[in-house]
Amino acid sequence: MSDAPKIPQTEPRYSATFDKNTASEIRRAAATGIYDIRGAGAKRKLPHFDDLLFLGASISRYPLEGYREKCGTDVILGNRFAKKPIHLKTPVTIAGMSFGALSGPAKEALGRGASAVGTSTTTGDGGMTPEERGQSSILVYQYLPSRYGMNPDDLRKADAIEVVIGQGAKPGGGGMLLGQKISDRVAKMRCLPKGVDQRSACRHPDWTGPDDLEIKIAEIREITDWEKPIYVKVGATRPYFDVALAVKAGADVVVLDGMQGGTAATQEVFIEHVGIPILAAIRPAVQALQDLGMHRKVQLIVSGGIRNGADVAKALALGADAVAIGTAALIALGDNDPHLEEEYNKLGTTAGAYDDWHEGKDPAGITTQDPELMKRLDPVKAGRRLANYLSVLTMEAQVIARACGKSHLHNLEPEDLVALTLEASAMAKVPLAGTNWIPGVSQF
Repeated sequence: MSDAPKIPQTEPRYSATFDKNTASEIRRAAATGIYDIRGAGAKRKLPHFDDLLFLGASISRYPLEGYREKCGTDVILGNRFAKKPIHLKTPVTIAGMSFGALSGPAKEALGRGASAVGTSTTTGDGGMTPEERGQSSILVYQYLPSRYGMNPDDLRKADAIEVVIGQGAKPGGGGMLLGQKISDRVAKMRCLPKGVDQRSACRHPDWTGPDDLEIKIAEIREITDWEKPIYVKVGATRPYFDVALAVKAGADVVVLDGMQGGTAATQEVFIEHVGIPILAAIRPAVQALQDLGMHRKVQLIVSGGIRNGADVAKALALGADAVAIGTAALIALGDNDPHLEEEYNKLGTTAGAYDDWHEGKDPAGITTQDPELMKRLDPVKAGRRLANYLSVLTMEAQVIARACGKSHLHNLEPEDLVALTLEASAMAKVPLAGTNWIPGVSQF
């Protein structure tokens, strides 16, 4: 027997460039000849709010007592031109998600949950459903390039209008709704043939630039008798210029959506490789508003990866007036819930990773048009879950604001923040923790 020492076996190493997922996608593309389509948002790790920390009060700052001193959370949206601006009790709103992408009960549940806490929800592509309007105390109506389901009567029924230029998951790209989700009702609302794949336009058919946008906004104001606030939504790519042009075109509110924001369906390559993180987009957007003398006069709503009250507080500290949630709201309703693990396994996935929303087989009854699956979602119970979640987000943001000595969420400011990484410091323009240094702004 040899006395030579045994060399321990090392674990096999995959290539950092051609890892398991990359190799699997190459094989899938080679076998099918088509690009991959999925829902949700970017899955790669990106600089995000977790890379920022708050500086709580101690001696140099005076904290507020949580149970005795108030911390305001309300926000007014659209008081630039609209006769009837929107007053929300919380700065957390529900982003646009269409009927078609979502089931009717899911849209109803979103309205119920938002109304219970005094905030707004948004229609998404495809028009306004009676149950959504009926259960939403404040409803924002999206005006999209597709014009699916759009009519002047619904514009007048809404509390605000959101002109959608782009979306964070796919700025520069149009929407998708595959045939398996185009039911009789969806087809009728969108004036489409049942069961046929639908692809929305990537740009509005009747204008080609900011001058035309100004005309379109004026047209919508006339249709709605100047009552409704007009939002303009853009995907985060060139936020300084896009926000400035939206303001000059007459927007009351600008919605800025980062690449962590979800979508019902688009190309995987779009989701992961187009757009910028919301953390990198907020400060240029705020700078544009400040340079125009319009910060807090034209409100800024940001979205894309908002998950908890800390994210809300950080977005507001960087200069936003409100945030919008989409994916998080669906999870609150019951999407990707572990109790459905066995059914997700049958679809070839697992709870927490299910993103094939376009296939219409969601066992939670949320991203589907299947009548039997839709019955699984109780809109009253789901709405209550969403209301609980929205309340927690608001309370968590208040806890942080009080710890920083602030009597209103909008009093949070960049000075309350530091960054843990060079990237986050440069993007958010706050100092690297333990220093006074902001890369690209100040001297080390």
